[in-house]
Amino acid sequence: MSLVKFQEGKNRNVLAPGFSDIFESFFNDSFLSDRMISRVPAVNVAETDEGYHIELAAPGLKKEDFKIDLERNMLNISVEKKSEETENNKKYNKREYSYTSFVRSFTLPDSVDDGKIEAEYNDGILRIKIAKQEESKTASRHIQIR
Repeated sequence: MSLVKFQEGKNRNVLAPGFSDIFESFFNDSFLSDRMISRVPAVNVAETDEGYHIELAAPGLKKEDFKIDLERNMLNISVEKKSEETENNKKYNKREYSYTSFVRSFTLPDSVDDGKIEAEYNDGILRIKIAKQEESKTASRHIQIR
C-alpha cells in the first residue's frame, strides 16, 4: 500500500476534475442557499438599573405567532408559522407553502424577578422587559477616598 499526498491548490481535483466544481456551483446557488440557511432574527439585549430589555427583530409576524416560556432561569422565545398560498390563473395552478420557525433562548441571572416579565410586539419588534429583584438593584453612590 502506498500513500499519496494530495496538494492543495491547483491540483486538488486530480482524481475527478470538475466534480467538486459541480457541487460548489450547486450549493452556492442563491436559490438553494437562501432556503438552506436558517434565519434567526437579530436580538439586542440591554441592562438598566431596573432590569433587562430584549428586542427581537421579527417583521412580518403577528403576536399570536410567538410563544414565550420561562423554565427555571431559561427564557425561550419561539415562533412557528405555516402558510399556504394557492393561485389559480389561466392554464396553470401554483401552490406555495411557507414555513417559518426559530427558537432563541436566554439564560437569565438569579437577580431577575420572574413574576415581572412583560412582552409586547409592535412594528415588527418583540420587546421583552424583565425586572430585577429589589434587593439586587444596585444603589449607585460615590465613595470617597480617605
